Amino acid sequence: MGSEQGTREGLELARALSAYPRMIRRGDKFDPIHVAKQTERIVCRNGARKYTAFYATGVYGGIATGYVVGCCLRCFFCWTDISRDFPEAYGRCYTAEEACENIVKAARKWRVSKARISGGEPTLCRKHLLELLELIEERDEVKLFILETNGILFGAYESYVKDVAGLKKVYVRVSLKAGEPGAFEARTGASREFFELPFRAVKALLDHNVRFHVAAMTDPRIMPPEERRRLIERLAEIDEFLAVNLEEEVCDPYEGTLVRMQFYGLDPIEFFGRRP
Repeated sequence: MGSEQGTREGLELARALSAYPRMIRRGDKFDPIHVAKQTERIVCRNGARKYTAFYATGVYGGIATGYVVGCCLRCFFCWTDISRDFPEAYGRCYTAEEACENIVKAARKWRVSKARISGGEPTLCRKHLLELLELIEERDEVKLFILETNGILFGAYESYVKDVAGLKKVYVRVSLKAGEPGAFEARTGASREFFELPFRAVKALLDHNVRFHVAAMTDPRIMPPEERRRLIERLAEIDEFLAVNLEEEVCDPYEGTLVRMQFYGLDPIEFFGRRP
């Protein structure tokens, strides 16, 4: 019986992977909620999640980081390594307890008190993330956990935001990708009908008194000035303070970015030859 079930699950996963979006070309589009579920079938296992590494980096003034596998968007400017596009080929599963211990170990080793998970979309594998955050709450070594997100799942499921709201160490960073539906679809591969989800996430975080701020990929080589203006106006409709304090991102030439741009149809050498 167990063997039959394993075979059946393997066949189902193989079918799912046959249509799994990797890198995008111009005109590609998909349902990001469906892709989130597809990705979770690959990277989540009974409360555990796939990670590739644990160490500290210099961003945020020094932060211990667990690098996860998998995302529900396919931004052509994404900086992460190729595990985003081929999650079945990278990483291994860690329970929430194991991930917490590795993150705390990195924090101690590099003498930092902030932590995060990055390299993919942290809100995939909901059970794992919530268990990890609860464990982090109990650890004195970590004073602040920065939860980076594209906002898709928080926007789709307000109950998820409620689950995070009571956690004292959590600070959320929502990264917006576009200021209009067509640009959202073109840059992320996610169908334009899902454009509002990150903004709904922002509204839900505000309504539930979660500490957070908003970032956006407003690099002028990617986002035209008029679109940037509309994005800030849309954000101001939710809360003016968030709009005034928007963190504006710039695209950097990471290896993964160069490969994805080339696949998308942009010349990365020409792109990065222009100043932002």
